[in-house]
Amino acid sequence: MIPTIPRSPVVNWIYKAYIALFFLYLALPLIVVAVFGFNDSQFPSLPWKGFTWDWFFGDTQPRVGFFHEKSILKAVGTSVFVGVCVSILAVAIGTTNAFLFNRYDFRGKGALYILMILPLVIPGIVLGISILVFSSSVANVAWDSIKWDIEALRPGLVLVVLGQFSFVATIATLVISARLKSFDKTLEEAALNLGANQLTAVRTVTIPYLAPALAGAFVVSFLMSFENFNTTLMLVGSDAPLTIAMFDRLKEGSTPLLNAVSLMLMLGSSLLALVMIAFEKR
Repeated sequence: MIPTIPRSPVVNWIYKAYIALFFLYLALPLIVVAVFGFNDSQFPSLPWKGFTWDWFFGDTQPRVGFFHEKSILKAVGTSVFVGVCVSILAVAIGTTNAFLFNRYDFRGKGALYILMILPLVIPGIVLGISILVFSSSVANVAWDSIKWDIEALRPGLVLVVLGQFSFVATIATLVISARLKSFDKTLEEAALNLGANQLTAVRTVTIPYLAPALAGAFVVSFLMSFENFNTTLMLVGSDAPLTIAMFDRLKEGSTPLLNAVSLMLMLGSSLLALVMIAFEKR
């Protein structure tokens, strides 16, 4: 609604009720998941049987908590490793793409831009299957022709990183491009007039200006990699990231341990967002 337009008390009340219900709809599932992580029961459901920290700090069966569940902790480590690798690649390529599409005009630029955007509209599971079929075909041809087994093209962490990077890089490009478009090119020209070469001008003037966007692209890329499921499911090997590990646990039967893991993910994501906000303000 436009604040300057007069509203009747009834319309004003309906508007506020709608906003409250909307945010309740968003927050209620997260609150329920978090609360049942403290339920003193083997099952994450009603009735409530009391408060417990076992699903976080328990160290005996059947109540092994998050901080003592080695398979879950290993999966978290795997997800962090994959997320950092994907984020570094996405920011590096995203920065290059941002300069390419903002600073240069060339034949086929529009078509290339569409190809860059394309992974965002392709379903993740289709993208994962396509990458898996292509990489497996290349690996099979290499083995059949020269008996070279390319492990990197088989399901595993390398393929997971490449698969996630294929669409995360697009998002990083868009984030960095939005910042680069507002950059005043005369600042670079001033650096060039003062004796700097093109690379030095970009390194000392443009990149510091892009720093908030680079940090934002890194955080967004990391979070998208960490929570990705569809593409990862098609490409994962023996070392499963957290989303796949939680899915495997859920097939065996849900316990409040998964609620505890979900709560830790919420806290971790919130912490990253706060760090990002603090960085941008600074």
